[in-house]
Amino acid sequence: MTEVLASRSFRGPAAEYAIEAVHNDLDSLWLDVPFVNDIDQMTFTTAVIESASNIVQHAQPAGEREVELGVETTVQPALLQARVSAYHAKPPFGPMEAALPREDAESGRGLALIEALVTTVTFERQDGTNTWVLSRTSSED
Repeated sequence: MTEVLASRSFRGPAAEYAIEAVHNDLDSLWLDVPFVNDIDQMTFTTAVIESASNIVQHAQPAGEREVELGVETTVQPALLQARVSAYHAKPPFGPMEAALPREDAESGRGLALIEALVTTVTFERQDGTNTWVLSRTSSED
């Protein structure tokens, strides 16, 4: 197993203030791993925040419990990874593959943007939890 050099974890209600908390966690994470270059930090942060924002804006509760947002980020020597989860949520609607929407569409670009910013995106659903795993292989300076 590859060594984890730094990590952060957030879990709370899928509400607007959660996005700021996740952003603050990421800002703090980068302070622990200053060797991660600015481009990797910026692109990975954007992908994670976009994923978390999609949950806050679009996730629907599967039952009586409110949707919770979970974000677990790790930094390994050559890999940035985030598990962005919607707990107690219905499965997402629509296709899970990225596609650009029509030119006049007002939404639907999120997954395409995320996939452009990271190396891989995978989706898992287990026990009422939707999880997107975002991975970015670190680039060289």
